[in-house]
Amino acid sequence: MATPVAVVFLAEGFEDIETVTVVDVLRRGGVNVITAAVSDSLNVKSAHGIVMRADVLLTNLGEEMWDAVILPGGMPGTTNLANSPEVIDAITRHAQARRLVCAICAAPTVLVSAGVLPPGVHVTCYPSCSVDLDRPCANVPVVVDGNFITGQAPGSAMLFSLVILSTLMGETAASKVARGMVTEVLDA
Repeated sequence: MATPVAVVFLAEGFEDIETVTVVDVLRRGGVNVITAAVSDSLNVKSAHGIVMRADVLLTNLGEEMWDAVILPGGMPGTTNLANSPEVIDAITRHAQARRLVCAICAAPTVLVSAGVLPPGVHVTCYPSCSVDLDRPCANVPVVVDGNFITGQAPGSAMLFSLVILSTLMGETAASKVARGMVTEVLDA
């Protein structure tokens, strides 16, 4: 089996925990993770002032396809994701190809505004963002529905990351990473 590739979009104002946790957990589990800056600089500042250096500029990736695209939340990161034609194009192409599309916290609103969520697909998001959805928002940490995985908030980042890992690499790989990190979040 080929190593899965996941792209994590880094927009100015991304939520720190949601981004770093996803990148860390997926890399521990053997996923090839590419961080892509949604700007003209590889250095992207988080919502809490931490500067993260992306692997590549999103504009340099063109129309490549990956196994998963991942949108961290945070403000104004989510707004910057929604305002990026390259992000909207990438999530649209991946949703249409039934590749994994993942968003956490406020970022599920980007999926809704992009029009990529089919009717009836269930999601979760940060509670105050539920008014920006065109559907009910489940009040749970993580929702998996078809090729969409959504997470609720920074406190859901570990479970969100492990669910993505399980989907890409299998439950055994995710359980091994969870045990190695001494977390029982998969058993919850």
